[in-house]
Amino acid sequence: MANTQDFTAVMKDMMGAFPVDTKAMEEQFKTSTTLAEKMSAVTIDAAGKSTELSAKWAQDTLGKLQKLTAAKAEPADYAKSVTDFASASAEAAAENMAAFAEIAKKVQTETLELLMAAGKDMSEDMTTAAKKATADVTAAAKKATAK
Repeated sequence: MANTQDFTAVMKDMMGAFPVDTKAMEEQFKTSTTLAEKMSAVTIDAAGKSTELSAKWAQDTLGKLQKLTAAKAEPADYAKSVTDFASASAEAAAENMAAFAEIAKKVQTETLELLMAAGKDMSEDMTTAAKKATADVTAAAKKATAK
């Protein structure tokens, strides 16, 4: 019966010959988690502002509905009330949509700034890691060929 070769020692020697720089991985992880934290802050802030705006818009609309549904003395007053409600609702919609657009614009700007900064940081981290890895591999290869 054939015996299978134990590759444990071979793998151990091979992995030992090519050391891994965990500091570079730690730096990359820190950069990634910092970016995630900042992106979450931008998202949560925008969600809060959007929720506040939506709630205010709903409250304003309910207030206008109370005026619309109030009893009137003259039939013409009902028509005027509906016209006033429609006009006020259209104006409120325009204002609120503009406010939502401002929130979205702010999120877009902050996100772009964060991604640009993170890209720069990650590029620097990768360059440093690549230089160190090249030096380590070169040294390991010289050491291996010297045996």
